[in-house]
Parts: sequence; structure tokens; C-alpha cells
Amino acid sequence: MTIKTLITGADRGMGYELALELGLKGQYIYVGSRNLARGQAAVARLEAVGVQAQAVQLDVTDHESIVAAKANITDNLDILINNAGIAVDHETKPSELSLDAIRQDFNVNYFGLIDVTQVFLPLLKAAPAGRIINISSAVGSLTLASDASTSIHKLQASGYQASKSAVNMFTVKLAAELEGTPVTVNAVNPGWVDTSFGGGGGNRTVQVGVARTVELATSDVLTDSGTFSDIDGIVPW
Repeated sequence: MTIKTLITGADRGMGYELALELGLKGQYIYVGSRNLARGQAAVARLEAVGVQAQAVQLDVTDHESIVAAKANITDNLDILINNAGIAVDHETKPSELSLDAIRQDFNVNYFGLIDVTQVFLPLLKAAPAGRIINISSAVGSLTLASDASTSIHKLQASGYQASKSAVNMFTVKLAAELEGTPVTVNAVNPGWVDTSFGGGGGNRTVQVGVARTVELATSDVLTDSGTFSDIDGIVPW
């Protein structure tokens, strides 16, 4: 049976690279995209290189959009990759960062991720070995943010960072809830990837950034659950 994978924010950047690499490995890709036209354009590029894919309009901040996206996935779903993200802090100091900016970070990165996961969880539970992979970030690590020797300690993005810390907690708690079931839940740190999302200039290529997620999505037998890792190993919470 073909593995079917839904990736949010898959029309560009890391989401598109994940769609490409997993599709080339034989998975059927649902390209989740807030803008359907961009999703359809991404699917056309994927199909041109032999990937089987379908565009699905999916705005993670709109519950009705999420429910409608589920209705477009008519049979099995094996993997959910929560990739959609936003960062609107603009290096503003935490004492000056607006509540509106923090809410924007959380609405996409945390509340949207939870809404998508809860809506699609019944399909994943019905799969032989459902997998949930949450794209998080090491900047959400309290351990690293507390270490004055790290660049993360110096970073001014407290809204984005806090939203990723929250994603890590949700990952841990959902993994604990689903312990003993075939569904695994893991968080991944892609690192600072050279995409438009990171403002360019990242020290990791998009291929390196998605490598750990690809590993988790393609492992024949996945025993990891409740972990936070990247291509180099475990990341401290």
C-alpha cells in the first residue's frame, strides 16, 4: 500500500523539499497550502519529476479550512508533517514585542498545529503505523536559550521561540497519550535553513534541514516517539 503523507505549508521552502524527497521515495503527497493556486503550481512541478501529489487548500488558522481539507482526503493517511510556520518578531526585544505579533506566532505555529493534528488524528490512528512529525526549532529550547554561550541565548524572537517551546510540550504530551498505540509523535529541529522563511543566509541547505524529517517519515520501523532531534542527534528540550 502506498504511504500517504500530508505536509502543511508544502508549496515552498522546506515543505516543498519534503514533498519532493518523500514523493521521489514513492509516497503520495498531499500538498497543504493556504493558497490553493500556489499549491497547484507546486503539484505541477512535483508531477513533472514523477511525484504523485494532490493540492489541498489548508489554512492552519482556519478550522473550517482544516475540516474541508480532511474531507478531500478520502481514504488513508499515514503521515502528518506539521511544517507550516510564521515568525513576525523582527528581532524586537521581549519588553517591546506586541501582543499582536505574539498571537500571530502562536496562531500558526502552535494553535494551528494542534487544530490540524486533532482533526487528522482519527485517520492516523486508523493507519497501520501513523506518524506525526512537528517541525519545531532549537530556538525553542529552554536549555539552549538559558546558555549564555549560545546564539540562541542572544536571539530576540521571544514570540516565535515561545511558540516552538509550546510545540515541544505538545509533542511530549501527545506522544505520552498515544503510547501503546501504533502512532508516533516527534519534533524535529531543521536548524537555520537557507530559505525565504529564515530571511536567507541560513547555515544549512534545505536538503540538510529536511534530512531528519525524511528519516522519520521513511524508517521501516519507527520506535522513536516523544523525541526532539535533528540530523546530528537529540536536541535538548
